[in-house]
Amino acid sequence: MKNIFFFDSMLTPKIITFVYWLLLLGSVLSGVSKMFAGYDASFVYGLFIIVSGCVGARIWCELLIVLFKINGNLQKIANGE
Repeated sequence: MKNIFFFDSMLTPKIITFVYWLLLLGSVLSGVSKMFAGYDASFVYGLFIIVSGCVGARIWCELLIVLFKINGNLQKIANGE
């Protein structure tokens, strides 16, 4: 618990997985609601929202994780490990 309160360990990398699943759920729900909205070409546009949302969420979360891994490696270098 001391590591969290004094920023010795990062809490955000543990939360990124949860945020990723929320983004996936949001893109699927958004795409499905667009598919059945009843407008012209809404089914294809809904599929596009689902695919692009899932890929975009994955890329965004991976970039965040890379930043935290860089931070961890820099801390190891600074500590002489």
